[in-house]
Amino acid sequence: MSSRAFRHARPKHKVDGDVVLLASTGARSATLMVYLQEPQSLVTEAQLPTNLSNVSSLLWHAYATLPSPSSSVNWAGFYVRDDKFPTLASPVKSPPLLGGQVTISTTYASMDEEQTLLLGPFHGKPACQLIKFGKGVCGTAAAKQETLVVPDVTKFPGHIACDAESRSEIVVPVIVHGQTVAIIDVDCIEPSGFDDEDKKYLEELAEILAESCDW
Repeated sequence: MSSRAFRHARPKHKVDGDVVLLASTGARSATLMVYLQEPQSLVTEAQLPTNLSNVSSLLWHAYATLPSPSSSVNWAGFYVRDDKFPTLASPVKSPPLLGGQVTISTTYASMDEEQTLLLGPFHGKPACQLIKFGKGVCGTAAAKQETLVVPDVTKFPGHIACDAESRSEIVVPVIVHGQTVAIIDVDCIEPSGFDDEDKKYLEELAEILAESCDW
């Protein structure tokens, strides 16, 4: 399927009548607020992979309801620090305790340049599977622990082009106990696709995920 056909095939779903009305009247901020309140009910019980899967779907369809350029979002999802994938955490045996018992713990690189983000749940085209902290928009946001709103990714030093059609991007770190454990990444095929409203609501979403998920 060509990239143009891929975009045209994208469904424009609405959650309910309220969201349809908000989207049709151009109330962008209110529409984002309605959608991004949903994770509070989605992530109360489920484990990390299912939480992030549901929220990536929510983001994808939320942006599809909004006026241009927001409706031109072509990727929405997560990158997760590699030690937060349980099967990839490195087991280390501690010295035996009295009675012969052994405790098992995990270790992880403490230096930013050694830390890695792995591709998590997302909606959109296939993406880069691994990004080092400090590399590209995602890795830079993770290392700096701050949101990056990039109006033109072609002008961002060291930009990693997973999808050549992407023109703008917003990346929001999920921070737990002072450490970046994941990032929210949303791309758009239009320049200047994101602004302070996106930053506000996506940072609120990051806080919900930080508090609700079992990291």
